[in-house]
Amino acid sequence: MLTKEIQSQSLPFLNLHDKVYLALQLMNDNHVTHLPIVEGDKYIGIISEEDLLQSDNDHAELNSLQQSFANTSIKGDEHFLKAIRIAGENALSVLPVVEEENEITGVVIYSDLLKRAAEFMSLGEPGGLIVLELENKRYSFNEISKLVETNDAQIVQLNTSIDPRSGMMQVTLKVNKQEISAIVATFQRYEYDVKYYSGEELYENELRNNYDNLMNYLKI
Repeated sequence: MLTKEIQSQSLPFLNLHDKVYLALQLMNDNHVTHLPIVEGDKYIGIISEEDLLQSDNDHAELNSLQQSFANTSIKGDEHFLKAIRIAGENALSVLPVVEEENEITGVVIYSDLLKRAAEFMSLGEPGGLIVLELENKRYSFNEISKLVETNDAQIVQLNTSIDPRSGMMQVTLKVNKQEISAIVATFQRYEYDVKYYSGEELYENELRNNYDNLMNYLKI
């Protein structure tokens, strides 16, 4: 999905001659902590609530705070996952969307991006979640998929990342089956390090462990 497909045009833009108090009021009314500043249809920069609160004069014009403007933005034809990365890295509640010659066409709201990411990763769909940790050279999508399919399940989402501390690859699987103990056991049998899993079986296993611990306690 491209960023321009989910951009919002309902948030107001600020102008260089707007006052600090007005910018703060607009942020409060729209439940955001950033707003873009424009001159005509050209994107000038984005300012944060924190920077506005540091102003000594609520009636000062925004052009007096240009040293606080950030110029972060994204092109409308770039993937929305890139928008999430840019907004996250810069701690932005909104990210301006621009086209050629810095023409602003709207913004994407970070909370909306996260909702889209959840949909993209099928997090709202029923199923189980498994996180594997392995060396990069051992990673094989074909093998992982085959091990899941031997348990009458399918992978509906797969993401990989590298742990910066250990250098190990983490593979996060979403499968279309909630009863995942058999899948977890299969991975363990093939000597995969299962770091985390979540599904109906995990809850049932926790209940069983709690029950066993209680029985052992009562025997003391």
